[in-house]
Amino acid sequence: MNITRNNVDALNAVVTVEVSKADYAPQVDKVLKNYSKNASVPGFRKGAVPMSLIQKQYGKAVLLEEVNKVLQENLNNYLASEKLDILGNPLPKINEDFNWDADDYSFEFELGLAPEFTVDLEAKNKITYYKITADDKMLDDQVKRIQKQYGKLISKDTVEEGFDVTGTFTNEENGINNTVTISLDIFKDKKTAKKFIGKKVGDVVTLKTKGLFDDDHKLMDYLKVSHDNVHGLDIEVDFKIEEINATELAELNQELFDKLFGEGNVTSVEQVKEKIKEDAEKQFASQADQKFINDVTTSLLENTKFDLPAAFLKKWIQTVGETPLTAEQAEEEYARSENGLRYQLIEGKVMAQNNLQITFDDLKAYTADVIKKQMAQFGQMNPTDEDVDGIVARVLSNQEEVKRLSEQVMNEKMLNLFKEKVKAKTKEVSYEQFIKEMYGE
Repeated sequence: MNITRNNVDALNAVVTVEVSKADYAPQVDKVLKNYSKNASVPGFRKGAVPMSLIQKQYGKAVLLEEVNKVLQENLNNYLASEKLDILGNPLPKINEDFNWDADDYSFEFELGLAPEFTVDLEAKNKITYYKITADDKMLDDQVKRIQKQYGKLISKDTVEEGFDVTGTFTNEENGINNTVTISLDIFKDKKTAKKFIGKKVGDVVTLKTKGLFDDDHKLMDYLKVSHDNVHGLDIEVDFKIEEINATELAELNQELFDKLFGEGNVTSVEQVKEKIKEDAEKQFASQADQKFINDVTTSLLENTKFDLPAAFLKKWIQTVGETPLTAEQAEEEYARSENGLRYQLIEGKVMAQNNLQITFDDLKAYTADVIKKQMAQFGQMNPTDEDVDGIVARVLSNQEEVKRLSEQVMNEKMLNLFKEKVKAKTKEVSYEQFIKEMYGE
């Protein structure tokens, strides 16, 4: 069998596979002989059907199948041996004059080749890594929230300052219907809070959404409005009061500290705030990391330039699904998926350039860490190595879990690499400032 390649350009090639009779004939003969032994044809005993009849009835189908097997096997071996980095799959070129009655055949396949490029993680950029801190206001608010959470609720008939009000925001036209409990200090304007004073259960307060809160994003929480719609939203909403409560704040004493953090672990309000700060900033760090990865991804897409075999990929997209697509549909699908493909190539190049690999030890260590954290949430603070190893073995026997955890390990390796290589400036912000930076405001 002879296989040759013609490079059309840097991104496209045509492979020609020449199949001779000697490549497929022995297997065709073998299959047809098996057919003759087992075929049931009226007028002939089993095993005594003439080969000419078998050839006439099954010859063409067997020929096509065996030639295709030989063709695919040798083409795949060729691509592997040549170490060709292709995109999609080889596409057979249609030959309208193809003659299956000949003894020797020639097949052509179009290839889309992956582009050659490098990724410069250390290039200049405008990326910021945010260090989010829990400021004094947040800590004070959280302490007060804890006092309210563990305090004593006292039902009231009439709204007064400092009371909590439970009710439902509604606006039928905009699909708003959300039940919440609010304190009157959430509103930007004190005049808005005063509208509630003196109201009773069953009363309805009508409010304008524009300027209702100090941050429009709070409309997402209280009214369940999407982010795309919160900015400058100027409608009226009704708030029907369903419950009114005053809260007798819990005392900040040792009994409360023990309830929150375990007996004797915390002995002062300052230590409570330290614990809150530590936990909050751990959560903030994961959010900052995710924004950092997103920003690096965007920067790499914008600054890593290379061409793709677009025409080939659009043709391939037409054939790859269960239902063939039209040229127009393939064009739309390519436009939707192009950035994803580009980042896949960039990510693969980053992994290759920096020798990022996942070992089984990496996977075991990461899985053990995840399991220990999950066990701690259920009060098992010091599990034995034997217990953890047993759970790790069970988890890693599931291929879907292995795939999911492997992706998480690689994401962590990529994050650490980005932190090491990408020249980002560090900016310390409060969580409130981070939210504004994240949405570009």
